[in-house]
Amino acid sequence: MPALIRAALLTVLAWALLAACKQKATPSQCDQLLERYASLVVLEKFPDAGPDRIKTEQEHEKNEARSDDAFKNCSSEVSRAELECAMRAATADALEKCLE
Repeated sequence: MPALIRAALLTVLAWALLAACKQKATPSQCDQLLERYASLVVLEKFPDAGPDRIKTEQEHEKNEARSDDAFKNCSSEVSRAELECAMRAATADALEKCLE
């Protein structure tokens, strides 16, 4: 393979990899992130709560989080790497740090 063609292919591959790294979270992924955050917050605040209380508190937390810029602008600002970090987080604080 001529060197010029090889260089062109490598350039295209590098651009494709770079574009993949900069992909943002989808609206569906943002919804999952919001669900995960609300679950973590509620389980930390109310570890002994029953199912009804958990559901009520999760809805409250989701409503609160929706006004936060990190969640409001999720699909335009949260990268795939940040999303993956946040979805692996074991605590609400750890999740928030992934989004900083």
